[in-house]
Amino acid sequence: MTRLLVLLVLACIMAGAQVPFDIVVSGGQVIDPESGLNDTRNVGIVAGRVVAVSQDRLEGERVIDASGMVVAPGFIDLHQHGQSPANYDAQIRDGITTSLELEIGVEDIDAWYADRQGKALVNYGASISHPYSRQMAMLGYNPGLAGESLATGLSEKQMFALKRRIERGLEQGAVAVGFGLAYSPGATREEIVEIFRIAAGHGASCHVHMRTDHETLANLEEVIEAARETGAQAHVVHINSSARDRVLDYLARIEQAQASGVDITTEAYPYNRGSTLIQSHLFNEWEEFSDEELAGFIWVGTGETLTRETFPERRRVGGTVITPPSYSEESVRRAVASPLVMIASDGMWLSGGRAHPRSFGTYSRVLGRFVRDQGALTLPEAIRKMTLMPAQRLERRIPAMRNKGRLRAGADADIVVFDPRTVMDRGTYSDPAQSPAGIAHVIVNGVLALENGEVSRDRRPGRAVRAERSYPFAPGTTWSRPGQ
Repeated sequence: MTRLLVLLVLACIMAGAQVPFDIVVSGGQVIDPESGLNDTRNVGIVAGRVVAVSQDRLEGERVIDASGMVVAPGFIDLHQHGQSPANYDAQIRDGITTSLELEIGVEDIDAWYADRQGKALVNYGASISHPYSRQMAMLGYNPGLAGESLATGLSEKQMFALKRRIERGLEQGAVAVGFGLAYSPGATREEIVEIFRIAAGHGASCHVHMRTDHETLANLEEVIEAARETGAQAHVVHINSSARDRVLDYLARIEQAQASGVDITTEAYPYNRGSTLIQSHLFNEWEEFSDEELAGFIWVGTGETLTRETFPERRRVGGTVITPPSYSEESVRRAVASPLVMIASDGMWLSGGRAHPRSFGTYSRVLGRFVRDQGALTLPEAIRKMTLMPAQRLERRIPAMRNKGRLRAGADADIVVFDPRTVMDRGTYSDPAQSPAGIAHVIVNGVLALENGEVSRDRRPGRAVRAERSYPFAPGTTWSRPGQ
């Protein structure tokens, strides 16, 4: 019905008839990364879709004066762990209209989507999780990103169960497959290739937190070769924190792989400190850290810095920490500015309303710090990294993404209006829960979710980003059940 209405409105416009738009965004600097448009326009919205991007005056039931503002497609975050109502409030204030948990993912696709239906401020979606599915296959329950099971190889029976869980998640419409290889050191190359192969059969991308490697590029080569062997789409998450000060070497290798026909992409967030779970395998050797290194960790819940005494106490309890700086601001700038790299927040779950500042201001920081203040990239380049590039990464699996990340007639009316002169993140590592400056309005599926910087409390316009329930694109993989 909505599509028919939009087509009717478009036909009326083409015939020169006056159309009463639901919302008009008037007189802003419209940036559409698909067409390259970067000029003053008026945007007309009907039934959740953009139906006009025009130099002509448009009349609407609601008119938003965007003079002096940039009007762009809403930001698409491929890497957002925080998927709660409080997180969505923080995200909409940063211009995010689509929030996707694709790195680690979730263990139960149907249940996860059901929990958010009709309740989300932004569009939402998730991958089927390799580490969580691995835990379920080995233990029958999921203790998260901790425990010796993640450091242990799979039996034949467990491998069969893992593959079936991944397959089932994709059949239920998971956006992608999420891998946390740094958190699951027991996963072998053969295991990874098998799961990549299943993803390839469903046209799904594989979003990978590579293993930690401070000396070589073997962690990246593992991902490239798995994608090459299986034909899967690979996406390396947070290249800034994984590559550290060797980011140019990693990006050069990704570019070489793309040139040789491997479908591989990557992303970065604009900070040089990370955040993760203190109980994970990343910190198994914490006792070898110096007192100075330990003091660089911040316990998110309170903002306290950790010590040799408090680090093991917090590790036993489990929770989120902000990690010490492990690479330079220059490496961050190079990652953010590279034409290969998308922007994604790696936003964390809020704990007492707190998290890493990237959960509150990733996109505003890129626009304010790296575009306006440093000139590391142009505004249209930044918008492309935040909108069109992430949408295109998912289009093979989810054709509906062809109407996101664009600002043209027929596109979904996911729109951000911001002031390029003032936009900036305001959170710090010790005081992270600060809303960005300069994000004025955010429209999600044609509904004002943020108006004059204030979040709507009675509207929940977010919709599921989800593949159709499906079977493999290619003839399905069949497995013989292993012996008991």
